[in-house]
Amino acid sequence: MIEAVVFDVGETLIRDDRGWQRWADWLGVPRHTLSALVGAVVAQGRDNADALRLARPGVDIGAEYRAREAAGHGEMLDESDLYPDVRPALTAMRDSGLRVIIAGNQTRRAGELLAALDLPAHAVATSGEWGVAKPDPAFFARVIALAGAAPTRIAYVGDHPQNDVVPAAAAGLRTVHIRRGPYGHLWADSPEARTADWRVQSLTELAGLLVR
Repeated sequence: MIEAVVFDVGETLIRDDRGWQRWADWLGVPRHTLSALVGAVVAQGRDNADALRLARPGVDIGAEYRAREAAGHGEMLDESDLYPDVRPALTAMRDSGLRVIIAGNQTRRAGELLAALDLPAHAVATSGEWGVAKPDPAFFARVIALAGAAPTRIAYVGDHPQNDVVPAAAAGLRTVHIRRGPYGHLWADSPEARTADWRVQSLTELAGLLVR
C-alpha cells in the first residue's frame, strides 16, 4: 500500500519551456537553436545542460546563472509553468490521505518559487537545498526520510528513467515513469522505463491508480 507520493519537478510538474527560452535569450542564440540542442543531447542520453555548452563553448554555467540573477533575469516560476493536471491530481492524492512531497534536481531558488505557489503538498525540497542531486543514492535517502514511510510504501514519480526510475528503485522505492517532456517521451520505451511499477501519460491517470 502506497503511503507517500514524491514528485520530480522539471517536466513532471512544470514545463521547462520558459526556462530554456530565457537561457537562449541570455546567451544570444535563437530559441529554436537551443531547443534543438536540448533535443540532441537528450537523444544522446547526456545531461541537458550540455545544450548550453554546445550553444556557447566554454561557458561557465554557474557564473552565467549568477550574472543572470544579478541582472534581474534570474529564475521565474508561476502558475503558467505548471502542467494543468498538477493541482487537481495532487489535491486528490493529498485529500485521499497520501503524503504528497515534491523533491527534484532544482536550485534552492526554484524551491522557494515552488513553495510560493502553495501547491497541495506536505513538503517541497530540492537538490540545491540538500546539497545532493539525483541519481545519487543519498538524494533518495533524503526522500525516504522526508516521506516518513518505508521505502516500499513510497512512490517516486519522474520523467527521466536514469535519474528517477532506476535510482529510486535501487533505493527500494516504488517507481512511476511519466511520459512527459523530452526525456519522458524519447525514453518511454527504454528498458529502464519499462522497469517502473507504473507507466502513465498524466498525473490524472496516476491519481486514478493510487486513489481508491
